[in-house]
Amino acid sequence: MQFAERFIRRPVLASMVSLGLVLVGVIGYSRLPVREFPDADPPIASVTVVLPGASPQVMESAVTDVLEEELSSLEGLRTMSSASQEQRSTITLEFTLDRDIEAAAQDVRDKVSRVRNLLPEDIEEPVVAKQEADAFPVMFLALTSKSYDLMELSD
Repeated sequence: MQFAERFIRRPVLASMVSLGLVLVGVIGYSRLPVREFPDADPPIASVTVVLPGASPQVMESAVTDVLEEELSSLEGLRTMSSASQEQRSTITLEFTLDRDIEAAAQDVRDKVSRVRNLLPEDIEEPVVAKQEADAFPVMFLALTSKSYDLMELSD
């Protein structure tokens, strides 16, 4: 009872304690580490081009540089990275969080088709793929039983 009486008799003390608690909460919230925030996976699209028999230098100059120059003007592009290997070029595009992955992938397809005639004729058709973090399974589960058949287990 003395705890409550102290705050009733001293309203300024009660106000200062309340203000102190609010201030500690605001400071704690502002210093909250990023790992405590919800996961927000950025939209990522990749372009893969295969040119049979080409060296990494040829892939870099004839394919990767041409595509990078065109793709760098995409709306909402955050980062772009590329890797040129023997017979393969891969460009990975990361967009801002407010960009829809479907629209971004369609814009990438449009840009790639725009420069298709500037690429070597021997290349296979460029593959534009979107990567979503929730598209991969979280857990695989295998069931076996001596008393149930496969249909009953799948049910």
